[in-house]
Amino acid sequence: MSKIFAHRGYSGIYPENTMLAFKKAVECGVDGIELDVQLTKDGEVVIIHDETIDRTTNGKGLVVDYTYEELKKFDASFKFRDYGFNKIPTLREYFELVKALKLVTNIELKTGINEYLGIEKKVLDLIKEYKIEDRVIISSFNHYSVMRMKKIAPQLKYGFLSEDWIINAGKYTHSHGVQCYHPRYNSLIPEVINELKKYNLEINTWTVNEKEAMRYLCSKGVDIIITNYPELAKEINKYEEER
Repeated sequence: MSKIFAHRGYSGIYPENTMLAFKKAVECGVDGIELDVQLTKDGEVVIIHDETIDRTTNGKGLVVDYTYEELKKFDASFKFRDYGFNKIPTLREYFELVKALKLVTNIELKTGINEYLGIEKKVLDLIKEYKIEDRVIISSFNHYSVMRMKKIAPQLKYGFLSEDWIINAGKYTHSHGVQCYHPRYNSLIPEVINELKKYNLEINTWTVNEKEAMRYLCSKGVDIIITNYPELAKEINKYEEER
C-alpha cells in the first residue's frame, strides 16, 4: 500500500506551507507531510516554496532579504479570504506540531537558486533537537546539497528530486548511497519503475492530483504519493488495496 504525503500541507484547499495547511493534513490522517525550507536574512529556517514571497504572500521580494521579524508580518493566506491571517512559519514551529506524531516529514532543501550556505547544518540541528531523525526524508533538486547533508548526517534518509527524465536513475541514485528517488509522476513509466525497484530504491513521486494517476501509481506499488489532495489519495489507495 502506498503512503500518502500532503504536498506543502493540505495545499489543495488551504494556503500552502502554513501551519493551517499542516494541521489540516494531520487531521486528515496522512502518513507524512512534504514541505520546503529556505533561510532568512538572519539565518532562520523558514517554510516557503518560492525564493520570493510574491506569489504566496501579500509582500514582495526575496526571502533572504528579510529578517524573520520582518517576514512574519506578511500574510501567507491573503488569497484565501476564509482563513484569516497566516504567517510564514519556521521549521521549529512545524516540529513543535509534529514532534509527538508518527508521521514522516519530507524536508525539501530549496537550494537550487540560492545555495543558502549552511542551511543543511541548521536543518540538521533542529532535527536532532526534536529527536526525529527516524521520521524525516531530506530531498532536493540540488543533489550537491543532498550530498553535503548526507556527509554530516549519514544516518538520515535522503532522496534525489528530479523534474526531468534521467537515464538509469536507479543506478545513479544508488551509486550515491541515496535511498529514495523523487520524480515527477508523469515520468514513471513501467521501465523507470522497474529500474528503480531493481536497486531497491524508495519511489516517492509528486505532485499527484488526478484520480487516474493516483490509481495507476498505487497499482504499481509506488512507495509514497505526494499530493495536494491527501483525502482523495487515501480513498483511492484504500480502494486499490482492496481490489
